[in-house]
Amino acid sequence: MATPRNRNLSVSETSRPVLPRHARLKFDETRQVWVILAPERVLAPDEIAVEVLHLCDGVRSVADMVDQLAAKYTAERDAIAIDVIAMLQDLADKGFLTEAREKTS
Repeated sequence: MATPRNRNLSVSETSRPVLPRHARLKFDETRQVWVILAPERVLAPDEIAVEVLHLCDGVRSVADMVDQLAAKYTAERDAIAIDVIAMLQDLADKGFLTEAREKTS
């Protein structure tokens, strides 16, 4: 069974997730919310998801993001890691995230 290219990301602390080329994070002025726009799809993530998505630059690893969020919110790192990985995996499964590549072609 073939899997779409963008949906085969298995998120871990070493992953470097990034929005795929067909999707972008944009502030919707009309609704005053952040949305992920993709062909024929719109997703309105919650505030915390938006904060995490801003960190998904393809350079930072998930571990780096978790460290940054744990420091910012003085929260338990393990709890944040579980939540962040679950959220990112859900977005990856829906095609809204992919793994950054060393070289793009």
